[in-house]
Amino acid sequence: MVDPKEINSLIKLLDDPDREIYEHIHEKILSYGGEVIEYLESAWEQAFDAIQQERIANLVHEIQFRIVKDELKLWYHGGAFDLLQGALIINKYQYPDLDEQKVINQIEAIKRDIWLQMIYDSSPAEQVKLINHVFYNIHGFSGNTANHQDPQNSYLSQVIETKKGNQISLAIIYSIIAQKLDIPVYGVNLPQHFILAYVDETMETEFEGGVLFYINAFNKGFIFGRRDVDMFLKQLNLKSEKQFYEPCSNADIVRRILRNLISAYENLGSAEKVAELNELLEIINQ
Repeated sequence: MVDPKEINSLIKLLDDPDREIYEHIHEKILSYGGEVIEYLESAWEQAFDAIQQERIANLVHEIQFRIVKDELKLWYHGGAFDLLQGALIINKYQYPDLDEQKVINQIEAIKRDIWLQMIYDSSPAEQVKLINHVFYNIHGFSGNTANHQDPQNSYLSQVIETKKGNQISLAIIYSIIAQKLDIPVYGVNLPQHFILAYVDETMETEFEGGVLFYINAFNKGFIFGRRDVDMFLKQLNLKSEKQFYEPCSNADIVRRILRNLISAYENLGSAEKVAELNELLEIINQ
């Protein structure tokens, strides 16, 4: 249990000019973890000293970043089974106070709207047509073509609020909703693009030839075939590799979110964020 008196006494010492004392206090407060954040935030509001305010703000960020790293390690080493959970952990890097349940409820609401209109025994193409109608026409999701490099395109909470995202964030929301409806739609890690595959699970395992067609979540759920993927790879001067045609793992998808964010923050010149996101990428590259 955290002793409020002890914590507040330590926080008051954060502006100590002696570097050694400051480092000791800093480490001591860090050791308490997330429990001290509310005390730090309260102290920040009452602090008049700029150095103390900066040190408090840095401490809060350091603790929150540690929490994200720990959660990502747990998710990854626990098997990375829940894609939504993985995406929400990355979301908390930028939005540490994220209301996860709110995002989950928003996704459930879209799923429910599709489910209410579903017809038993409809064909795969009809199922996708219905998802497209509800997702793009009723809920108004679309690809952010005007500001494609904006890091906000990679944070699910923001994409759900603004209804605009990049290839991967829209594909994640789309596939999560489809899977909740028992519709076998999974992400495919195509170079310079991220698409979805509708998989016929009655065929052989490991998705050997089990992909019926592909879906472009960035382009209003447009359906296309293997030959289109062939042509896309040809344009990029890339060889046809198995991984470009078949569903990838949840860990691969979260790696892709992180790489997108690294690229977006490099574009903005945010060196600190790039360094931290590389640390997160390192966790799931082990």
